[in-house]
Amino acid sequence: MNPEVNSFFSEAKKWQPEMQKLRSIILDCGLDEVLKWRFPCYMYKNNNLVLIHTFKEYCALLFFKGALLQDTDGVLLQPTENTQSGRQIRFTSLKEIKEMESILKAYIFEAIEVEKLGLKVELKKTIEYVIPDEFQIQLNKHSKLKKAFESLTPGRQRAYLLYFSAPKQSKTIVSRIEAYKQRILNGKGLTDCVCGLSKRMPSCDGSHKFLKK
Repeated sequence: MNPEVNSFFSEAKKWQPEMQKLRSIILDCGLDEVLKWRFPCYMYKNNNLVLIHTFKEYCALLFFKGALLQDTDGVLLQPTENTQSGRQIRFTSLKEIKEMESILKAYIFEAIEVEKLGLKVELKKTIEYVIPDEFQIQLNKHSKLKKAFESLTPGRQRAYLLYFSAPKQSKTIVSRIEAYKQRILNGKGLTDCVCGLSKRMPSCDGSHKFLKK
């Protein structure tokens, strides 16, 4: 057991018994335990396999390549409509987890086989995502912005397009574009660190919140 993860569980204010049970089930499957994205993450040969995370209404087990699992018991859920690879199994009680123990282990072992085979989820290409008219106008108008956006990794491009497309009102879309235009010009992704203090570079870990104003 990882000491960092021990601290996470001891300090958890909600879903502690449920998460502890999930932890024991996962460790029984021989995975390595680390703390990532502030949650317990379990790996097979340095590859992320499953993550325990919590929400107000439930705790969940996230399979990073859940889209490749057969889901014979029909328990996997797509977290959001735009999630391509990850799939969740959600729980609202310890009893529920205990009753599903054999199923959970079967899914974890299947996920391990997916990693052994080197299988990957075929992600949608950036060109398959809709570019909001408001953003396309900015790209057409500003060649530097267009060049900077096209220089971003496909994942960073997708994140921006999904974020800009989410609002229903045009003025909100325009506001988001304006707020992140300079970040794009600086070659940064939507969730990349811009203060330089993050311990999880290039990702932001919230360190900017401690900057003195």
